[in-house]
Amino acid sequence: MKGSLWKYGRRILPLLLIAFGVSACGINNVPKYDEETKAAWSEVLNQYQRRADLVPNLVETVKGYAQQERQTLTAVVEARAKATQMQLPPDILTNPEAFKQFEQNQAALGGALARLLVVVEQYPDLKSNQNFLSLQSQLEGTENRIAVARRDYILAVQKYNTELRTIPGRWIAAVLYSDAKVKETFTISEAAQETPKVKF
Repeated sequence: MKGSLWKYGRRILPLLLIAFGVSACGINNVPKYDEETKAAWSEVLNQYQRRADLVPNLVETVKGYAQQERQTLTAVVEARAKATQMQLPPDILTNPEAFKQFEQNQAALGGALARLLVVVEQYPDLKSNQNFLSLQSQLEGTENRIAVARRDYILAVQKYNTELRTIPGRWIAAVLYSDAKVKETFTISEAAQETPKVKF
């Protein structure tokens, strides 16, 4: 009994050492980081959806006070429609054109909402309306959540892309995960990169 256990242990031990060595060398990093990136992307989409869901209530509240601001309200509604109706292809994270279009649509909605909030400053009654104040607070909170979700996504993509571009991750991906592709990340528009001009 002792001898057969020893023989069995001698066969299993090398296999266990190989399995441990393979798992410790980062062979699973590519799929692990890919899943982290997908999870971070889902949170980005979740927060953008949260913002889009607030827009109809915000527009209705403002509409009651600011009838003459139709153009601004229409721009917000159109930007929301564009942002929410875009069909996201399955490969959006590795498709630069689709990713850029998504980013532009979300930026347009953010810009339209910012213009709407500037218009609201002209209506003191609206600014003191509890419903509007609640919606404005929710929108500000959502914008913060979007910023955090985007940051988390950018960090997850950085880790994933670094794994695909450095050794040994590059070799492991080439052999075991040939479908792994570098993922897109958020950028800043050229207009946002310009230094603001301050005039007194």
